Amino acid sequence: MLRNIKKIALIALSLTAVMPAAAQDLLANQAPIDRKMRAVDSIQLNQMLESEVASLSPAAQLYDDWNNIYAHRQTSLPDSFLIDLRGFAMPSPSTVITSNFGPRWGRQHKGLDIKLNTGDTIYAAFTGKVRIVRYEAKGYGKYVVIRHNNGLETIYGHMSKQLVKENQDVRAGEPIGLGGSTGRSTGSHLHFETRLCGTALNPALMFDFLNQDVVGDYYMFRKSTYNQESLVATRLRGVGGKGGEDNTDYTALAQQKTRQQQTKTATRTQRQQTSNYHKVQRGETLYAIARKHGTTVDAICRLNRITQKTVLRPGQILKYN
Repeated sequence: MLRNIKKIALIALSLTAVMPAAAQDLLANQAPIDRKMRAVDSIQLNQMLESEVASLSPAAQLYDDWNNIYAHRQTSLPDSFLIDLRGFAMPSPSTVITSNFGPRWGRQHKGLDIKLNTGDTIYAAFTGKVRIVRYEAKGYGKYVVIRHNNGLETIYGHMSKQLVKENQDVRAGEPIGLGGSTGRSTGSHLHFETRLCGTALNPALMFDFLNQDVVGDYYMFRKSTYNQESLVATRLRGVGGKGGEDNTDYTALAQQKTRQQQTKTATRTQRQQTSNYHKVQRGETLYAIARKHGTTVDAICRLNRITQKTVLRPGQILKYN
C-alpha cells in the first residue's frame, strides 16, 4: 500500500514539473475563485433556508401584512398563544426599571422604561426583521420596531441614534440603536414594548431585567388570565425588580378589579331586567306603541335616540321606560 502511495505522489510531481508555467499560474489563480464561489453558494443556501423558516414561523401565521407605516395596529388576538423565548438577548444590560407597565399619569403606559445613558447600546431582543425606523416628536422619538419569528413585535423608543434600516434582517443581540431621550421623554432611558397582534403585553411577563434573563423557555399568553398575570409580573419584576417600590399587593388589586367588574356586570343586568322593551310589529307606529304602554312618543324617542320621523322596522327593539 505504502509503495503505491509513493508511486502516485511521484507521478503527481512529474506532471506538475512538465506542466507549462502558464497552466500552473491559471490553476493558482483559479483556487481563490473556487473558494469564493463556494462561500457565495453557502451564503445563498443559508439565506434560502432562513427565508423558508421565516415563512413557516408563528409570525407568518399571525400577521397578514407587512408595512413600514404603522408602529402598531391591533388585529385579531388569539385566545391563547405560545411564545418561544429561546434564543433571546436582553435589549439592555441595565438592571434598573424606572417605570412599570400599566396606568401612569392618567393614561396607560404600554411598556417598561429602562434606565440607561445617552449613547448606551440597545440590542434586538430576538431574531427578526426591522419593520419601522422612524421619528415621532410627541411620542417614541427615534424608535425601531422589529417583527420576530416567534410572533412578537418589539418597540424600542427614545433612541439618540438608530443603527438599522427598515426591512433589514437582524439577529438577537445585534446592536440596533443608542440610548437617548428623544420624543416625549424627561430623561435618557429605553422605552421597551412587547406586542402581540398589535396589543401591548407587559414585558415583565417575559423579561427579568434585574437578573438579565427571560422567565422561561416559553410564555403561554391567555386572554382569560393575562390581566392578573400582568399585575403579578409587575410585583415580581417591576420597578427596581423589588416587587414594586410602592409596596402594592398586586394580586389583591387584581382580585379587587375582578370583583368590581362582576359588580358592574350584575348592575347592568339588573338595569336591563327592570327596563321594559317592545318588539315592533309590522305596521306599528310610535303613537300606537306609546299608547299601548302608557307613555309618550317623545319619551320613546328620547330613550332610543330616534326622532318621530324615524322609520320603524319589524323586529326592532324599543325601550319604553
